[in-house]
Amino acid sequence: MATSGLPNIVDWARSVNPDGSPAHIAQLLSQCNQMLKDMIWQEANMPLAHKITVGVSLPQGTFRTSNIGVAFSKALNAQMQFGISELVSYSGVDRSIAELWGDLAKYRYSQDMAHIEGMSQQVSGALIYSNEGTTPGQMTGFAPIYNTVNPATAYNAANVIDGGGTGSSNSSIWYVNWGDTTTYGIFPKGTPSGIVYEDKGDVRALYDAAGNQFEGYTSFFRIKFGLCVNDWRYNVRIANIDTTNAGLAGSNPADLFVLLSKAMGKIPSSSRRVFNASETDDPADPKPGTMPVIYVNRTIQENLDIQAIRDKNVLISMRDYAGQPVVGFRDIPIRTVDQLLTNEARVV
Repeated sequence: MATSGLPNIVDWARSVNPDGSPAHIAQLLSQCNQMLKDMIWQEANMPLAHKITVGVSLPQGTFRTSNIGVAFSKALNAQMQFGISELVSYSGVDRSIAELWGDLAKYRYSQDMAHIEGMSQQVSGALIYSNEGTTPGQMTGFAPIYNTVNPATAYNAANVIDGGGTGSSNSSIWYVNWGDTTTYGIFPKGTPSGIVYEDKGDVRALYDAAGNQFEGYTSFFRIKFGLCVNDWRYNVRIANIDTTNAGLAGSNPADLFVLLSKAMGKIPSSSRRVFNASETDDPADPKPGTMPVIYVNRTIQENLDIQAIRDKNVLISMRDYAGQPVVGFRDIPIRTVDQLLTNEARVV
């Protein structure tokens, strides 16, 4: 293992107090990515992917006249496959540097937590933006699936709302209905879910850039994950929200609550019967048992608060969500995802 990614003596000096005790490290790069706390997970039905079957057309009846026969008709189904990514990281520290701390376990813990935070941010970003079609080895997130507002291009364009932004300083609001038959995270068949951590032993051989050996401590981290959008109708993207001074910060910003109301009207049915859209074509459909959540970044969150105060929006409420008070719209929690960008290109 080369040393380019390992802590050196300068890193150690920056990590201790003047008296030599371990310093509290302010993780200025830590983020709030609450989607990871909300999403439900299922074991995939394949080692490296998850395959689902969806209906693409219904049988059609025939208006019959006398002496004319009627042809048989049938429903048509299609299969879709969602990929799984493997994200891996190593934490390695030189034995000599680690022992300078005195408290070896605490030093290694601080290094390991930084790796977990970094991986969590990568997973959160991948769940939104990764595209296995353009970057082999990655899974596909929400954005490449809900990537157009043109219904002539894709059926699910019906669930992509244009917020009016035209440049490349846009952001999106995501209205996701998590559920066993709607949208969920996936992990490989026969493997554990979540981040796998392994302490590789007390001392192991590490190597510098020239291949020379030295002793060190190593931790290993791995997560295998993917996203399955089993039914695209239960998620909505509000795209093209201009975050510049000419957009949300301007004198005539997009009305975020109007856009949210439009998004909620697109869901076929939900346990939150916002518009009494409680019936589907299948009376036995279990999808009303979903968990709806709204995801925004801090810029959108700030402007939602400003618009709510300005307009005295009575549909904003405080509710209990997983034991914590959370602001909601129409009783649907609004959660923060820092990995949602403010420089998205216009979705067309």
